[in-house]
Amino acid sequence: MSDGPLIVQSDKTLLLEVDHPRAEEARRAIAPFAELERAPEHVHTYRLTPLGLWNARAAGHDAEQVVNALITHSRYAVPHALLVDVADTMDRYGRLRLEKDGKRLVLHSTDRPVLEEVLRHKKIQPLLGERLDDATVAVHPSERGHLKQQLLKVGWPAEDLAGYVDGEAHPIALAEDGWALRPYQEQAVNGFWHGGSGVVVLPCGAGKTLVGAGAMAQAKATTLILVTNTVSARQWRDELVRRTSLTEDEIGEYSGARKEIRPVTIATYQVLTTKRKGVYPHLDLLDARDWGLIVYDEVHLLPAPIFRMTADLQARRRLGLTATLVREDGREADVFSLIGPKRFDAPWKDIEAQGYIAPADCVEVRVTLPDGERMTYAMAEAEERYRLASCSTTKDRVVASLVEKHRGEPTLVIGQYLDQLESLAERLDAPVITGETSVTVRQKLFQQFRTGEIGLLVVSKVANFSIDLPEASIAIQVSGTFGSRQEEAQRLGRVLRPKGDGRTAHFYTVVSRDTVDADFAAHRQRFLAEQGYAYSIVDADDVLTGELPEP
Repeated sequence: MSDGPLIVQSDKTLLLEVDHPRAEEARRAIAPFAELERAPEHVHTYRLTPLGLWNARAAGHDAEQVVNALITHSRYAVPHALLVDVADTMDRYGRLRLEKDGKRLVLHSTDRPVLEEVLRHKKIQPLLGERLDDATVAVHPSERGHLKQQLLKVGWPAEDLAGYVDGEAHPIALAEDGWALRPYQEQAVNGFWHGGSGVVVLPCGAGKTLVGAGAMAQAKATTLILVTNTVSARQWRDELVRRTSLTEDEIGEYSGARKEIRPVTIATYQVLTTKRKGVYPHLDLLDARDWGLIVYDEVHLLPAPIFRMTADLQARRRLGLTATLVREDGREADVFSLIGPKRFDAPWKDIEAQGYIAPADCVEVRVTLPDGERMTYAMAEAEERYRLASCSTTKDRVVASLVEKHRGEPTLVIGQYLDQLESLAERLDAPVITGETSVTVRQKLFQQFRTGEIGLLVVSKVANFSIDLPEASIAIQVSGTFGSRQEEAQRLGRVLRPKGDGRTAHFYTVVSRDTVDADFAAHRQRFLAEQGYAYSIVDADDVLTGELPEP
C-alpha cells in the first residue's frame, strides 16, 4: 500500500481521487492508455479498453510502461490478473503484420496459431488469397483496409508495415520566415511520418494546421485535404499560402461553390458525401490525381461514406487531425484501422503550461425553470424535453448578464436551436451566424470579429469546427447537440487561442437544473475533465444579481 491517488480495480476501472496532491501527475501517466468514463467532483472513473491499450502500443508505449504507471500511482496492490491482462492485450498488437513481399501484399504472423485462427473466420477468409507458407498468406491490395477492420473486430489488430506509394511529386517546403514549428508540432510531424499513417491529437488552438503543413513538407507530394466546411477550406488555403512555399495557384478548392483540382486540393466532407441517384459522384476526386498524402481535418467527424472510401486508400499516407478521438457514433475502431492509430497526443493542460494555448476557467451556470415551463416540460413527450429545457427564457436573462459582465471582451454566444439564437441576437443586438448564413457573410463577420470591429457574435454549430478566432476570450453555451463530448471540446477550443495580453479565457455553459439538459451537460463535460479542466457550478441568481464569484 502507498498513498497514491489511484485505485485500480479488477473490472478494469481506475478511480482517480481528484483532490489528491499527486492527482495531476497520475492523470498524465494514465492518459495515453485509459479512457475517462465519469467525472463528478471528487473521484473520476477511467476504464482500460483493448483499443486504448492498442493505441498506446502503436504510439510506442509498451506493457511495462503501462504496468509501471498503474503500480506507481495505485493506493492499493494492483490486481495481478489485471496486470497480466494488460500485458496480454498489448501483446496482441503486431502478431499479425501486413508487409510487402516483393510487389505482393502479404499478411505475415509471428504466431502461427493466430494466423490459423483468423484464416478460418468467415468474414476474413474472402479477403485473403493463397497461402504462401506456414506463416504467410497473400492479400489483394484492394482489401488492405477491409482486412484491418475485420482483424481489429476479432481482437487481432494488424500492424501495417506494407509501406506507401509516394504519389505524384510536388515541391512543398515550410516558409519559416521568423517562425518555426513548436517542439510538440515537430514531434507530432515526426511521430506521424515515422508511422506513415495515423492520427495526431492536439487541443484546439495548438496549431493542427501547421502539423498538416509540416507533414506536407515531409511528403513533398500532391495532397488532398478533407475539411468540415468551406470557411475551413479557405482558412487552410490562407494558412498554407502564408506558411509554405505554395502559391494560391497551386491550391484548389473543391466545394459546393468551386470544383478546382490542383496539386494541393482542399475538399469539404459535404461535397464528397453528396449523393445523386444512389451514387457519390464526387468520390472520383480521390482518383483524379496520384495523391501522395491525404489529410483528414477534424477526423472525429469523418462521415461513414468517407470511411468506406478510405478503406480503398491504404497505400496512400493518411494523416488525421483532431482535438479529440471521441466519436459519438462509436467508430473509434474504424479511425484506428482505416486512418491509422494515434501517433501523437499532447494533453491540453501540458500545452497550456507551455503558454501555447490560453488558460481557461469553466463555469456551469444552473437555472431553474419557471413554474409554467416546468409544467410544460413535465407533460411533454420525451423527444421534446431537451429542446424545452435548453430554450428556457431564464437562460436569455443569464446570457445578457454574462455578456454585460464581460463587456469589452470578444464574446461568442453558442447554441443549437435557431429560434433561440435569433431571439438572443435580437436581445443582445448582435449579428447571428447559422447554417443558412452565406459563406461570404460568414467570412465577413468572422473577419470583423477578428479585427475588433464586432465584439459579440451569436453562432450556431457552424462555428464548432475549424474556425480561427484568436482573440475570442468568452464563450457562453446555451444549448448543444445532446451529450456530445466532442462538441464541448470544440466549443471550449474557440476561446483557447493564446491572447496577446495572456488573459484567461472563460467558458460558460448555461444549464436547466432537474432536466435532461443537466444530464447531457454532465456527459458533455467528460472529455474536458479527462484533459484536466474542472467546472465550477454557480446558481443563475448569482449571475443575475452580479454576485458571480471571481475564479
